[in-house]
Amino acid sequence: MKKILALYGSPRKRGNTSILLEQAVRGAGDGGAVVEEIFLRDLSISPCMEIYACRQSGRCSMQDDFDLLRGKLLASDALMLASPIFFYTVSAHTKIFMDRCQEFWSKKYLIDKASFGLREPTRKALFVSAGATRGSKLFEGVLLTMKYFLDTLDMELWESLLFKGLDEPSDVLEHPDYLERAYRTGAKLAGAI
Repeated sequence: MKKILALYGSPRKRGNTSILLEQAVRGAGDGGAVVEEIFLRDLSISPCMEIYACRQSGRCSMQDDFDLLRGKLLASDALMLASPIFFYTVSAHTKIFMDRCQEFWSKKYLIDKASFGLREPTRKALFVSAGATRGSKLFEGVLLTMKYFLDTLDMELWESLLFKGLDEPSDVLEHPDYLERAYRTGAKLAGAI
C-alpha cells in the first residue's frame, strides 16, 4: 500500500494552502494511496536547541510531539508539505518541523557517513505554497530551502504547486483551476510512488 504523509504548515486550518493540500490529498486518495494528514499547528514541537545529541545517536534528545512524526516520516513513500509564504520562506510551524529534522541530517551525514550529493533520493515530495504578493522571486528562497531539506529525508522535490496573489483565507476558492490542479497533482503523485 502506498503511504503518503500530508503535513499542513499553515497557522490557519482553512487557509489557502490548507484548502489546496486538501485537494491534493483527495486526489492521492482517489489515486490509490493511503494519506495521513497532520496539522503542524496542533503539535507541540520545540525548535531545535542545538543540543547535538543527534550527532552521537542520530536522534534528538528532546521529547515532544516531533516523536509522533519521526516514524511516520520514515515509513512514508512520499510527503506532501504545505506552507504559506511568510517573508519569502515557510511558516514558523513548518520551519520548526524542518529544523527538528536535523537528526536525520546528523544520522545520514555524520553517523552513516553518506557522501554529500551522491545518494539518489528514494522517495518523492510535493510542496504546496501560496503567497500574497505577485513578485517574480516570491518562491525562489523557499524552493532552495525545500530542496536541501528534502535531501535530508532522501526525498526529491518531485513537484511544487506555487500560487501567487492569495492572501485572504479563502481566496483560492475563486480559482477552481488551482483546486483542480492540486487534485490532479495529488493523483499523479499516488501513481508515481
